[in-house]
This record gives sequence, C-alpha cells and structure tokens, in this order.
Amino acid sequence: MSLVSSADMSTTSYANSKLFSLQGGNKSSGLSTQLYSSDKHKMMYMPESFHGPSYDPKFFMDSPSEELIHPLGHDESSYPTNYELDYFVNQSSDAIEYDEVKMRLKLQELEHALLDEDEVVIGPGHSMELDEDWANPSRMLHDSPKESSSSESSNFSSISSSKELSVPSPPRTPKQLLFNCATMIAEGNLDEAATMIVELRQMVSIQGDPSQRIAAYMVEGLAARLAASGKVLYKALKCKEPPSLDRLAAMQILFEVCPCFKFGYMAANAKIIEAIKNEKKVHIIDFDINQGNQYIMLIQSLAEQSNKPVQLRVTGVDDPESIQRPIGGLKNIGQRLEALGELVGVAFEFKAVPARTPLVTPAMLECRAGEALVVNFAFQLHHMPDESVSTINQRDQLLRMVKSLNPKLVTIVEQDVNTNTTPFLSRFSEVYSYYSAIYESLDATLPRESQDRVNVEKQCLARDIVNIVACEGEDRIERYEVAGKWRARMLMAGFSSRPMSKNIRDMIQQVIVSQYCNRFTLKEEIDELHFGWEEKNLVVTSAWT
Repeated sequence: MSLVSSADMSTTSYANSKLFSLQGGNKSSGLSTQLYSSDKHKMMYMPESFHGPSYDPKFFMDSPSEELIHPLGHDESSYPTNYELDYFVNQSSDAIEYDEVKMRLKLQELEHALLDEDEVVIGPGHSMELDEDWANPSRMLHDSPKESSSSESSNFSSISSSKELSVPSPPRTPKQLLFNCATMIAEGNLDEAATMIVELRQMVSIQGDPSQRIAAYMVEGLAARLAASGKVLYKALKCKEPPSLDRLAAMQILFEVCPCFKFGYMAANAKIIEAIKNEKKVHIIDFDINQGNQYIMLIQSLAEQSNKPVQLRVTGVDDPESIQRPIGGLKNIGQRLEALGELVGVAFEFKAVPARTPLVTPAMLECRAGEALVVNFAFQLHHMPDESVSTINQRDQLLRMVKSLNPKLVTIVEQDVNTNTTPFLSRFSEVYSYYSAIYESLDATLPRESQDRVNVEKQCLARDIVNIVACEGEDRIERYEVAGKWRARMLMAGFSSRPMSKNIRDMIQQVIVSQYCNRFTLKEEIDELHFGWEEKNLVVTSAWT
C-alpha cells in the first residue's frame, strides 16, 4: 500500500479532467459482409442466417447508386428474371431443380420476411434506396411476423454494392472497454488503445458507482503506460504537505472507512500486546511508520493493560526522499504519539532513522540490552524489490537482516494480491478485481457524495493503481504478493510462524459485527488472519519469531 497523506487534485467531473492528452485517430472495426456481387444487377442469396445486433443505416444511405426503387404490386415485373433464377439455383448449396412458380413463392416469402411485408421490386436496371423500415434494422430483425418461421425466411439475401456493411458491436461497458484497451496495449496496437482511452474517459466518473470509479483510475494507468509516464505520475501523486498536529490525513481516514486495513493493524497490535505482556521495556522498529495510525491504536490499547510496559520506544525508519522529512512531517507524527502517550499514561519515546530501508544497518537501529525487540512490517515489504527486479534481492535481504537481530516477534501486514511477478494482462485483471472490492466496500461505509471518499480514493488508492498498471522494472514500486509467497519468504529467512489466538479472532469479529456490515469477512488460514470483502481477501496479517 502506498502511504500518502494528501494530494492537490481536482474534483471536477472525471470525464472532463484528464491527466494526459493523447493523440489518436478514430478507428472502427466490426464484422462486415458483401451484399452485392461484382455484377450489381445480380441478386445473391447467402445460406447462412445473420444474427448481428444491428445495421448502420448511414452505410446504406451512402450507396454509390443514384437509382431508386418504387414499391409496386405483385405483378410479373415484381419477380426476378429467368436469368436471375438460374443464378440462384446454380449458387444454392443444394443445387436442385426448381420450377418458376415455386421459385417465385420462395422469393416472395423471403421478401415478406426481410421487408416486414413491404413489397419492393428489385430487377434489372434498378438499385435500392432504403425506406424507413429498412433503415430501422431493429424492427426488421425483431418485429418481423415471419421471423424464424422457416429455414428460408431466416436467410438474408445479399444485395449488390461496392461497399461493405459495417455491423457495430453492442455497446461495451467500461469494464469491457478497459480490458480491450489493455489487450491492445499488450499487443502493440497503440492507436487503437489511444482511441479507447478517449472513449473511456467519457464513460467514467470519480463520482459514480464503484465500477465507474475503478475504471476512472485504471484508465489513467493505461494512459500513463501508453505515454510511458507512469513514474512521473506516481511521484506527482505524492502528498503536497504532511499532516499537521490537528489534521487527519487521507490515509488515516482510509483505515477507518476501509476497515480491512484497520483490522490488519488491530491483529498485529493484539499479537504484539500478547508477546510483550510481561516485558518492562519494549523497542518496536517500524520500517514504514506512515502517519502513526497503528501506534495510536497500540498506545491506547496498552493504556488499558494492567501490566503495561514501563517504557515503550518506537524507531521509525524514514526515507530521506519522502515528503515527510523536509517539512517536519515525521517530527509531527512523533510529537503526536508522545502527546498521546503522556495523555493516557504510557511512557513513550520516538526516534526517526533517516535512511532508505535497503541501507539500514543494525547499528543504526540502536537495539539495547534488556529491551524486548519487536519488528513491524505494515504495508512496507511489498515496496522492496526482489529477485524479479534485480540480482540484489532487497526483499529477502531485509528479512535476513531482521532475523539477525533476534527479535521476540515480527509482524507482517500486507495486501493479499499478486502484482509482483505476474505479466501485464494478468496483473491488470488482478488489480481490477482487487480494487473493485475495495471501492465497493467504501460504498458500505461512506455516502456516495462524501468528499472523504473522493479524497481517499484519489490520494491513497489511485497512486497505487497507476503505478501497478503503468510501470515495469524498477519503476514499479507497488509489488504485492499473496500470503503464501510471504510465508515462503519468512520460512526461507529462518522464521517460524506464530498462530493468532482465539481471543484476537473473537475481538476483531466482534468489531466487524458491531461497527460494520456483515459483508466484511474474517478467515483464518495457516496461522494467518485474512480480512476481506465478501469472497475477496484484501489484507492478511501474520506473526513470526
């Protein structure tokens, strides 16, 4: 999870708010068939039934012929010539003998079925102009009284022309168009993709239902991938300023309104409290303290314990390139936590380590004798590149370094989805499914018109989506893995799993029942707790020694 505080992004209608301006032609494609033979006065009959959804009337109006057809009664002139009858017989797949009267009856039946009982003469020296019924293909296809009345009436006659009939596809949903666009990009059809992006931007809205909102942000990811600007956009979506002492960040709101993230923190905190219940001095190292949300809850929970530690010390590793350090963000977070500790009676000390995580050494962490050491990875490990990115596997290297510290407990909270090593199209599908569930869950906790919802989605979720969809290699920072992969990494680093107790499960289940709807779920699998929305797992928490 990319953890940011706020961003300055417009909240106008998404259809009119574009992060990118792409140039692309308007190309269209569809099924087509020739209705005329090379001799445009000969009528051809096709043995296949046509089941297309609709015609494009404009195509017929563009016919190069200027001759008109006038409806006539059923006289001799309304039937095909013998030459045309011979042509039909010769082209038929059955190629059997027909007499003229029988043939006229069959042709008359075809005319009635096709033209909704309107009589039209087609003969030598005439071409065709559409009347109102023919120009309304939906009526012709669905309202004909003889539709499917016989095998003959289900066959369309082909009418001679030098143009093709373009058969448009049914209207596509934003989801269908999104996946088609992703496929075009994967296949290198960039002009087609650019055209689809323009169309998509007119179909989606950050104020709409979950399907429109997820599409609104994913289309910008596709646009960024097409423009090779994902890295620039990812950095641009960082917060403009850190949270102040009295202002909640968007990420803090997210953990309240999308409780699966909050549940992950709660489970990790409960496991920490279990592990340190008899400890007097506790040192917690956090490799991405974010806005301190987890420790606000932890300090409050410790305050309620009769055997709370005499001293709680938290070390927060802070990337010097983050927006927090230059303008005092991490300092504000530390001050807020210290003020809370003083208020509730928990002795609290905070220290920031200004270094990129891969460069952190044990000496920089200042572990002290007599302290119970806890290491917390909350939505952080997926930011570390692994063997799929570089020969220097920073992800596993960090885990081995932590194991060398001999911690009493290591907790991991991560998003349960695979965006690390999967190819682009599979990754695109995973992201759509995962974030669709998150967006649906937000509708259960916040009104559709809520500005908090808009801010959370733009400032906390859009950045992740853009990075996953648009970027590759070292530029792709948001590299989530499924729970099983984290388990394998921890075991390889020498850790053993610690199961979550029944008390922890029951406590969180009670919160779900009392504060949220029953569509939020809690599952236990192989010592891990999975939190999700309906059948979709979103966040997993595990503990290790």
